[in-house]
Amino acid sequence: MAAKKIDLLFVPGLLCTRALWESQIAALADIADATVADHTRHDSMPAIVRAILAAAPERFALAGLSMGGYIAWEIVRQAAGRVTHLALLDTGARADAPERAEVRRQLIELAEREGIAKAQQQLMPVLVHPSRLADKALIETVVQMAVDTGVEAFERQQAAIVGRPDNRPLLAGIRCPTLVLVGRQDALTPVELSQEMAAGIPGAKLEIVPECGHLSTLERPGTVNRAMREWLSG
Repeated sequence: MAAKKIDLLFVPGLLCTRALWESQIAALADIADATVADHTRHDSMPAIVRAILAAAPERFALAGLSMGGYIAWEIVRQAAGRVTHLALLDTGARADAPERAEVRRQLIELAEREGIAKAQQQLMPVLVHPSRLADKALIETVVQMAVDTGVEAFERQQAAIVGRPDNRPLLAGIRCPTLVLVGRQDALTPVELSQEMAAGIPGAKLEIVPECGHLSTLERPGTVNRAMREWLSG
């Protein structure tokens, strides 16, 4: 009799869709039944998470990248007992600094004025490793995710991100198997933020992916898939 698969909930990042996780969904299909959260319909973390939890399995492994990590913290705040495993990829536990909120406002204005693809293209140098900026297929995937998300959802997502709390007080209370993973050259959520989370979570494993920027699941899927398999099997 085959072993029961783990219910695995993936949460995408800002301006990201299921495409962010397609490699992991496929690579882990033998051990995990995956679902991808919808984080586009509400403009606060609590509201986003209430909707996600209403649709989620009763208990699940949870993986979030970037904004998905911020959402994962709110899931832990609202329903820690439902989370069997936690993976935090290219994210952090701190609240937004005022200067980051201003950059977000400027990006919204750019998206409203020139389109969401333009805003995503402006972000590209900090989204992927410099060596991947000429990778046409990768760049097209990243831009298409933004187009599929749209300007209105982008505005709601940014409002939720700006309004999120400092989640560092939650670190010490995490009791499930936890993976913290980050690209070595992540310019948006630098390695130091992942080191801080891993140091604060009892028993957490820190994985730093070489030659990788912010979108680790797309840039280095093989490394991420291996780390996630070990995390789920532990």
